[in-house]
Amino acid sequence: MKKTLKLALCAGLMFTAATGVNVCAAATDTAVIPQKMGSGETVNVYYRKGNSVTASRVRAAEFKRETLLLKKGTIRREGTMPLPCDIMMEKDVPITLRDGTVIYTDIFRPVDEEKHPALLAWSPYGKELGGQMLDDVPMRAGVPLGATSGLEKFEGPDPAYWVNHGYVIINPDSRGAYYSGGNLNYWGTQNSQDGYDTIEWAASQPWSNGKIGMSGNSWLTVSQWFIAGEQPPHLFAIAPWEGFVDHFRETANRGGIPNPVFPEAIFDTFASQNLMEDQPRMVVTHTLMDAYWQDKIAKLENIKIPAYVVASYTNPVHTHGTFAGFRGIASKDKWLRVHNTQEWFDYYTPANVEDLRKFFDHYLLGEKNGWEETPRVRLSVLDPGHKDVVNRPEQEFPLERTEYKKLYLTEGEGLSEKPQAKAGTAEYEIKGDDSAASFVMTFDKDTELTGYMKLHTYVEAVGANDMELQVQVEKLDKNGQPVPDKVTHQPIVAEGYLRVSQRALDEAASTEAEPVLKHNREDLLQKGEIVPVDIPIWPMGMKYHAGEKIRLTVRAYTPPSVYSVPSFGYSKITVPKEGYTYEPGSRTEMKTVGGIGGKNEIKHEVKAPKTRNKGRHIIHFGGKYESFLQVPVVPEK
Repeated sequence: MKKTLKLALCAGLMFTAATGVNVCAAATDTAVIPQKMGSGETVNVYYRKGNSVTASRVRAAEFKRETLLLKKGTIRREGTMPLPCDIMMEKDVPITLRDGTVIYTDIFRPVDEEKHPALLAWSPYGKELGGQMLDDVPMRAGVPLGATSGLEKFEGPDPAYWVNHGYVIINPDSRGAYYSGGNLNYWGTQNSQDGYDTIEWAASQPWSNGKIGMSGNSWLTVSQWFIAGEQPPHLFAIAPWEGFVDHFRETANRGGIPNPVFPEAIFDTFASQNLMEDQPRMVVTHTLMDAYWQDKIAKLENIKIPAYVVASYTNPVHTHGTFAGFRGIASKDKWLRVHNTQEWFDYYTPANVEDLRKFFDHYLLGEKNGWEETPRVRLSVLDPGHKDVVNRPEQEFPLERTEYKKLYLTEGEGLSEKPQAKAGTAEYEIKGDDSAASFVMTFDKDTELTGYMKLHTYVEAVGANDMELQVQVEKLDKNGQPVPDKVTHQPIVAEGYLRVSQRALDEAASTEAEPVLKHNREDLLQKGEIVPVDIPIWPMGMKYHAGEKIRLTVRAYTPPSVYSVPSFGYSKITVPKEGYTYEPGSRTEMKTVGGIGGKNEIKHEVKAPKTRNKGRHIIHFGGKYESFLQVPVVPEK
C-alpha cells in the first residue's frame, strides 16, 4: 500500500517502488510513514535507510535456502566448542506473516522424526553472525570463545547445547532485517504480532510438539515481554534475561530527557533491504508520552504463562524493566534470579544454562524434575570491597520486610535521619563535570539497602526555565573513596534522571516506594519558582558496613558522547565458505566477514539535543523544604 510522505525537513522527494513509500532524496533517505498504533491512533513514524546487507560491519550471511547436516565433532570457527551431536540445519526458511510479508529463519533441530519443543530467539541482529557479536566486546565480556559452538545468534541460546537436549532452535530475522521483507521496526504492536505469527507457524511444523518457549538476552528479552503480551496460544514459557518493558521511561527518554545515543548506536549495526524505523529521530521529536510511546510499553498484564526472569542492578538499560516485568506479569508461576556479574557472562555460564534447561524441561517437556521447589526469588546483594551475597532465597521482590527510611539533606553536604530545622540550600553553576552537589552519611552499623530508592527535594533554576538532573547513589569506603566493582573496576551507582518540566506524577501508578512520572506535559519554571520533585532511582541491592558511607550526588545532566556506547561490527570473523561447520584441522575454504569500511557504512546521524541546563541550580532543604533520600533498609531475617 502506498504511503504518504509528510516531512518538512526534506526538500526533494522521490518514490521508490521497492518500499512503497516516498523517500527523501537527500543522503539520509528519510521518510515518514503513517502507522496505526495498538490504541487505534495513527502516528507519523520516521524511517530511514540503514546499512545495506553488503556493508562489511553487518556481517550478512549469504541468502541461500538449503538443508545441511552438521556433523558431531565439527566446528563453526577455530576455537569454538565442537558440536556434541549431529544437527539438522534448515537455512533461510520462509515464514509468511498475516499481512503477507515473508521473513526468513534458520532452524536447528535434532536428526530424527520425533516431536520436539522449540525455543524462539527473536531479533533483527542476524540469524547467524550479524552486526553485533561478543567478539566486538572487550574480552568477550568474560565469555570464552569455547563456551559456545558459534551457531548462536547474538544474545541467543546456543543451538548445539539445546539440540543435544532435544530442543529445536528458531533464529529468525525479524521483519525488515537482512533479507526479510517489510520495513524493520522496533517492538510495538506490529513486531509483537509478527512474533505471534511465527510462534503459531512453528507450532504447526512436523517436528514440533506444539510447545514453544522464548529465550535470549537484551533485545531478545524485550521481544519476549512484547510477544508474550499478545498471548500466542502455543507460547508455553518465557525466560526474559534482562530487558526493559517501557521504552520511553527506561531508555529513550528516561526522566523525560531525550537520549538517542544508545538507539542510534544500535541502529548502526542493522541491515535491511528496505527502510528501518528511525527511532533515534522519534526520540528527539516525540519528547512526551504519546500514542507512539504507549505502543512501546509491553502488555505485562496479559502474560500468564510461566516465566524465569533474570535481572541485575548494574545494567544502565535493563535494570528497571526486568524488575518491573517480573512484578507486572500476571503469571502465577514466575521466578526471579538477580545475579552479580554481567548479562552475557551470566547467560552463557554453564550452571545457569543448566538451570534454564531445568525450567524449560519442566514446562515444555513435562518433566517432573522438582523445578517448582526452586525459590521464587534468588537475590544477590552487592558488597564491593567485601564478598557479595549470591542466590539468597526470598519469596518476593521488593521484600515485604523492607523498612523505608528517610535520609534528610542537611548543611555541610550531609544526610541525616533527622530533618534540619532551618532552611538551607546547596547550589552549583552549570559548568561541566563540576556542576553537582553531594550529600554523605556514615553508617554506624552494618546495613543492607535493597530495593527502590527515590529523591524528594525542592529545586530552583536561576537563568533558565527548566532543569535536567542526574541523581546518583553510591557506596564509599571508610576513607570516603568510591569502592570499585571487581569486574568493571568502576564505582557501582544507582541512578535517577529528571527533566524538571516533566515532574508531574502519575498518582494512580505511583507508590510510596516508587514514583512514576506521567510525561504527558511540560510545566516550565518561572523566575524564582521553587518546585518539589520526586526522582525515581532504579533498584539496587547494596551492603554497607559500619564506618562505610552512602553518597547522594545531584548533578546537572550532560548529554552522552556518541562514543559512550561501544561500537559493534569491527571484529573480523572467519567461517567456512560452504557447509557451515567443518572438521577441525581439515582443509576448508574459508571466508572472512566484518570490519568497518565502505561507502555503505552509516555513522551517528541523530545526536543528543543540547541540554536545557544553564545558569545555576539551587537545591532547597530544611525548614519547610522536606528534602530527603528515601532508602530501603532490609533487616536480617
